[in-house]
Amino acid sequence: MVEHFIKDYVQKIATQPEKIEVTKKELEPNFYEIEIISSMQDAGKLIGKDGKMIGAIKTFILGLKAKEGNSYRIVVKSQE
Repeated sequence: MVEHFIKDYVQKIATQPEKIEVTKKELEPNFYEIEIISSMQDAGKLIGKDGKMIGAIKTFILGLKAKEGNSYRIVVKSQE
């Protein structure tokens, strides 16, 4: 569920939404890594000035932690 929301949200921000890929991997019990892969130009947009955009995404994820009990790590990578 969380990866679908993040993908929809990130595609609205991106200039090349068709290149956005979001994957979720379980690293440990109740600890997941969400990887956002985008174009190099969009990676900068997703992180935002002073990390404000990625910070907003992480704030949303904290709400899910309170509801579901899972922890998440967000990673933004660019594809060339």
